[in-house]
Amino acid sequence: MENNPRIIALDAICSVVLDKKSLSNFVYPQQDNALVKSLVFGTIRFYHQLNDIVSKLLDHSLKKQDLDIHCLMLLGAYQILYSNVATHASVFETVNVTVDIDKSWAKGLVNAILRQIDRNKEKLLAQTHYSHPTWMVKKIKQNYPNDFEQILEQNNIQAPMTIRVHPKTSTADYQQQLSDLDITSQTLEVAPQALVLDKPMSVYALPDFETGSCYVQDGSPQLFAPLLDPKEGDLVLDACSAPGGKTTHLSELAPKAKIIALDSDKDRLERVAQNAQRFNINNIEIIRGDAQEQDWWDKKHFDKILLDAPCSATGVIRRHPDIKLLRKPKDITALVELQSKILDNLWQMLKPGGTLLYATCSILKAENEFQIADFLYSHDDAREIKIDLDWGVKTVIGKQQLPSPNFDGFYYAKLSKIS
Repeated sequence: MENNPRIIALDAICSVVLDKKSLSNFVYPQQDNALVKSLVFGTIRFYHQLNDIVSKLLDHSLKKQDLDIHCLMLLGAYQILYSNVATHASVFETVNVTVDIDKSWAKGLVNAILRQIDRNKEKLLAQTHYSHPTWMVKKIKQNYPNDFEQILEQNNIQAPMTIRVHPKTSTADYQQQLSDLDITSQTLEVAPQALVLDKPMSVYALPDFETGSCYVQDGSPQLFAPLLDPKEGDLVLDACSAPGGKTTHLSELAPKAKIIALDSDKDRLERVAQNAQRFNINNIEIIRGDAQEQDWWDKKHFDKILLDAPCSATGVIRRHPDIKLLRKPKDITALVELQSKILDNLWQMLKPGGTLLYATCSILKAENEFQIADFLYSHDDAREIKIDLDWGVKTVIGKQQLPSPNFDGFYYAKLSKIS
């Protein structure tokens, strides 16, 4: 029972749906159980659709203490509609979970609902359902009237596994090393260090991963490096730096720059330290501090600042499908306010003539171009440097990458301080 993949999956699903906890906080008994993770991510990914289907078939909603049975039916519905698991196995195994969790009274109910879903499978799959909360669909439609369908569709697809190859090895050479191991990959023209793997795999299957040959990172966050363009001798701040993907990238491109990696989260800073160690990097100073405050700052002005701001993460929903359940409209208002405070604070730390690169993994304009428009309006010493590169969609200010087969949703705006 302890190792029953559906019981573990149900635990994870309930932690998100009922306890409102982030999926990244769930501890799987066995980290590498692919079936469990596919069941969890799939059910959460299609939660809004599955919930509508199951709720319509129930005569009445279940008591609060039995909402785990409701979640169990969502898990069963996911398997029937979207997984590769044979239908009879999906129904049989899911129904049996009721016995294992001491709720055998629900056996008949779960069985009846799942069989009904199976009978209506074709009809149900033919219906258009974006499987996002209504407020989010509305907001995305409003922001991207021409692209919203592509965005919502991409959000419901599993994201690819992309790596960033350390410049000590050419991307072409590393691609060949992968190929020798029957690992196929594609290059990305706009991100020269990126390789998109055709199939996700354990990082330990990647040649020399443990000694820093590569870092798992989507193509979109890799685009920041040429924009910030760190030079040897620069003093660079990576604000909100954990877990260190961009910090290590800065160091790869300018090993003689001095890089300050700032974050307020002690545990996440540990990961920055681990990543720096794996890459054998010694030009990073890790500081625990709040980007809204100045108590950690030694009053030396920075040449370059990267602000990868706290955001709604609406550009990375395919990697974190629980965002669709956990994020609320009021969160956006609070985040916009927080971003604005951090921007104001860090701007004071930038040298005249210096560059600040603002980044989010959001696709919402309130956090992106509207945020930067407000900032430019209220800061006479700030001007925008146009990002004239061949990716993303045109925005009034900055550049927006929308979720697409090889890229997560990401926004960048490049600002210069007038001396």
